Amino acid sequence: PYVKERWIGGALTNFETIRRSVARLEAIETMEREGTYQLITKKDLDHLQKERAKLDKVLRGIRDMRKLPAAVFVIDPKKEEIAVRESDKLNIPLVALIDTNSDPDRVTYPIPGNDDAIRAIKLICEIVSDSLLAGRDQFLRLKAEDEERAVLEAQERERERLEKEAEIAAKAAADKAAAEKAVAEAK
Repeated sequence: PYVKERWIGGALTNFETIRRSVARLEAIETMEREGTYQLITKKDLDHLQKERAKLDKVLRGIRDMRKLPAAVFVIDPKKEEIAVRESDKLNIPLVALIDTNSDPDRVTYPIPGNDDAIRAIKLICEIVSDSLLAGRDQFLRLKAEDEERAVLEAQERERERLEKEAEIAAKAAADKAAAEKAVAEAK
């Protein structure tokens, strides 16, 4: 998830309201796909199209965000003060590009750099996104390995259980045979 245009106040602290706005955007898009637009007056259609454009503009990057993020990355914490306050309020770690005009004490993981130069911003964003993708891939690989290990351990436990049951059944059969032999000899 990302915010490209501007930070929406309450994007984190008022997450349920943001989710309702996303649901409204999806409802408008559904109306457009299903052809319900044809049944609406031109004035209402114009209003819906403007609402859709506005919602799409501000929600585009966080539209698929179903839960609060584990961390927030900000380019200019001074300009994006609302994002800094919201992540601080919810104890969400904040990674930020810190310039000389920013307060590094409010940032969990500061990255010193120029937050005004486009090339510097592109470079830092590229490095951070590559690192995130590599970390996600490693996490998914480790998770798959853990799941595979858990399946193998469960199969091993099941094999051991079946072996024990077979031993118990063999011992019971041997005991029964010995008991029958003893009864036969006693007669």
